[in-house]
Order: sequence, then structure tokens, then C-alpha cells
Amino acid sequence: MKRPYIFILFASLVLLMTGKSLCAQSIPEGYVLVDSVVYRPVAAVDTTLVGTDVFLLMPSREMGDKAGVKITQTDMVASAMRRQVAENGERTLSGYRVRIFFDNKQSARVESEETLKRFESLYHDVVAYRTYANPYFKVTVGDFRTRSEAVKLLERIKGSFPSAFVVKENIEFPVVDKDNAYVADTVKVLRPKSVSH
Repeated sequence: MKRPYIFILFASLVLLMTGKSLCAQSIPEGYVLVDSVVYRPVAAVDTTLVGTDVFLLMPSREMGDKAGVKITQTDMVASAMRRQVAENGERTLSGYRVRIFFDNKQSARVESEETLKRFESLYHDVVAYRTYANPYFKVTVGDFRTRSEAVKLLERIKGSFPSAFVVKENIEFPVVDKDNAYVADTVKVLRPKSVSH
């Protein structure tokens, strides 16, 4: 019974992304357009500065700015900084996450998917990861630089996930604005008229 909904949602999103709108004539008989909320995580880093030499962005009176910042450094220091940035582009960050699922039984694949979906439906503002490291399926949540930040999340979710615990592992860079970690959008999706939500 879930597969038709997935197809309908997918078809609706394709139409939304291609810029085509569903007018009253193109809605299939027995279906209705309804609003649905979609949560999107915001960018973890400010990508507008990726690959940019921040020293060239400083205000300069020579470039017509009202103020000027003058940086005095040797060529050796500038070269060392460029080399440091180039060599560490793929560097991982060690930090903490909260593990909410860890199992290796035969049903672990399905259970890990269900746990991930349940978590994402309850906590839109926290990023979640599902991984497989033979023979275990794992679901970990959050990206925290300190253990105390991870413990705060653990306390918040312990009622929904009582077996959760804090783990140390490589993390993604935490979001720039923790208070606005996701964006909620409204999209139109097709649903059968008989289903009431």
C-alpha cells in the first residue's frame, strides 16, 4: 500500500523541480493536491568562500572601500598557509555523535532503516547517518565537537531512544547556525481522495 504513495510523491516532486505545475485538468481522477511539508538541512559550511583567498576579500582603500585592512606577511608565511589549506581539504574532524541503533541480526537492515526514518520524523533539526560496518548496521545522529554537546542531545532523545549512547567518531563539520539547522518547505503532492490526513 505504501508504494503508490512513494510513486505519487516522486511524480509530484519531479513536476515541482521541473517547474511544471499541476493544473486542475491534469490531476488524475480520484486524486487531490495537498500541501506536504519537506525538511531540508541547511549547508554545514559557507560554500561561498570555498577556494577563495580570504586575504583578498579584506577591505582596501586602493580598491575604493571606505576602510582598509593591511596585512603584512612574508611570502613564506603566505605560501605555508596556501599549502596547509591545499593539504587538508579532505581532512576529517574528530568529534561525537549519539548512537541510536547498533545491531547485527538478520532484521538489522530493516530495523536500522525504520529507526532512521523514525528519528528524522521526530527530530528534523538533527542530522542522522545510517552506516554498515560488517557485520553491524548503525544509526548515529548529530555532529558535535565536544562530548557535552552530544550529551545534551542524548538527554533530549533518551525518551524516544532509551538505548542511545554517545560515541566518538569522525564527524561532518557542524552546521553554521545551530538554531536554524533546517528549512521547512511546503510542496504540493498528489494523494488519493479516499485517504484522509
